Amino acid sequence: MIQEITHHNMEEEKVINCIIVGLGGFLGAVLRYLIGLLPVGSQNGFPIKTLLINIAGAFVIGLVVAAGGKKDWNPQLILFLKVGICGGFTTFSSFALETNQLIEQGNPWCAAGYVVLSIIGGLAAVYAGAGLLGR
Repeated sequence: MIQEITHHNMEEEKVINCIIVGLGGFLGAVLRYLIGLLPVGSQNGFPIKTLLINIAGAFVIGLVVAAGGKKDWNPQLILFLKVGICGGFTTFSSFALETNQLIEQGNPWCAAGYVVLSIIGGLAAVYAGAGLLGR
């Protein structure tokens, strides 16, 4: 009987966590869409908005991990922010597509620069976000 109750509670928690991730993902995806509407771009097709979105998302996830560890945040809040919002906001699939498009358009050096800036910028942003809170 106790095992059944525990199993039921675990299943209920998974459902609640899925809803939490879904709500965060919705907010992150809508925010990403709205940023995509900003009239910012470059003449050579360099995907600056996706680059900035991914770096900002990396910074936020660094903040969330550092703050969550220091402040003993509710694990569901961390799930909402990290998997939900950051997961819906950042865009690896767009990154891959835009890199491929740059190559197909005959801009392999621009594509290479985009890859390098995305990786270094993302790693630096995670480090900065975590470091800002003294991780």
